[in-house]
Amino acid sequence: MNQNIPITATITTEFPLVSARLNGVEEYYFSQKLRQIDAMNQAGKKVINLGIGSPDLPPHPDVIETLHEQSALPQNHAYQNYKGSPVLRKAIAAWYQQWYDVQLNSDTEILPLIGSKEGIMHICMTYLNSGDDVLIPNPGYPTYKSAAQIAGANIHAYTLEEKNDWLPNFEALESQDLTRTKIMFVNYPHMPTGRLPTREMFEKLIAFAKRNQILICHDNPYSFLQPDFSGLNKPLSLLNIEGALDVVVELNSLSKSHSMAGWRIGFLSGTEKRIQEILRFKTNMDSGIFLPLQLAAAKALQLEEDWYISLNKIYNQRRKKVHELLELLNCTFSKEQAGLFVWAKVPAKYIDGFQLSDQILEQNNLFITPGGIFGSAGEKYVRVSLCTPEEKLEEAIQRIKINN
Repeated sequence: MNQNIPITATITTEFPLVSARLNGVEEYYFSQKLRQIDAMNQAGKKVINLGIGSPDLPPHPDVIETLHEQSALPQNHAYQNYKGSPVLRKAIAAWYQQWYDVQLNSDTEILPLIGSKEGIMHICMTYLNSGDDVLIPNPGYPTYKSAAQIAGANIHAYTLEEKNDWLPNFEALESQDLTRTKIMFVNYPHMPTGRLPTREMFEKLIAFAKRNQILICHDNPYSFLQPDFSGLNKPLSLLNIEGALDVVVELNSLSKSHSMAGWRIGFLSGTEKRIQEILRFKTNMDSGIFLPLQLAAAKALQLEEDWYISLNKIYNQRRKKVHELLELLNCTFSKEQAGLFVWAKVPAKYIDGFQLSDQILEQNNLFITPGGIFGSAGEKYVRVSLCTPEEKLEEAIQRIKINN
């Protein structure tokens, strides 16, 4: 064989070429911003990051102990059932029954996920074809848009406004051509605004979906994080509304409610037909969830009311500190917000939330999230995370006071 054959071809373009499905899909904002903050910290700036909602509190000790015990068993390290452990599915069903008054069949109506973010992509890839329309909240979680775009769908934002309490305007929605709309993403308690759902709005949503034959994907990770949480004031699931299972799949997660963000445990609830459809896609994407993680998650879902009350107590104290910080910045906000953030309108002297965010990052080594990353309707707002200890929040307050 001639080993000296010259290679004459010249590569004149970047190789390999990025697929067309990534057109218009940008790198996640926080991925970029964290690099900037990391560079500032390396330069000795000591930035206080109040941007990302990554819980800094640990899970319950019993959950950690379960993971430790189950990880030590040799038989627990094999590939797992694509549908998840029956132990976890039964725990999810019991949790939905106890807290949401929703009865689910653990064998057929629940699908554990590697975090609910995975579920968003699975739903889009299962149901969307090129050219289909998807309704995305504005402001809203950026992953809804990017997942739908990757699936080839057309994005149609529905605007949420403060004057309408950040609830959908169904009259405006039905004035549009909805004939090609297949999915509507909904998220209450809403991120980023913290707006709690009302039963009346959920009922209107179900009726709207049925009239227009639209699948509602309800993303529900924040329902256990609300200022006046108690066993008497139970969280609300969209599946609790009569007829919801006909038109709804609901995502939930242990990331926020159980301080298990890095564990990547979420789940999807819907009819047996929907679960089987989505499972067809999911089985080609992963090989199941590490069994000790599933068993620890089942333990987390069995925690008593005291866990949720104690968690909310900590976040409520932090929320007061964030209110103090935002008042120093002359921002306006509602004190009735749920979730892990406080959403606030910036003073009129700022062009938008980006300007305020950039200013305090430069002047105070303090990062808060500009609301514009959640859509054009968020441009005049900022979002501040509660995932920082009180002493750090107090330090942030003092930094603002020094430069005021």
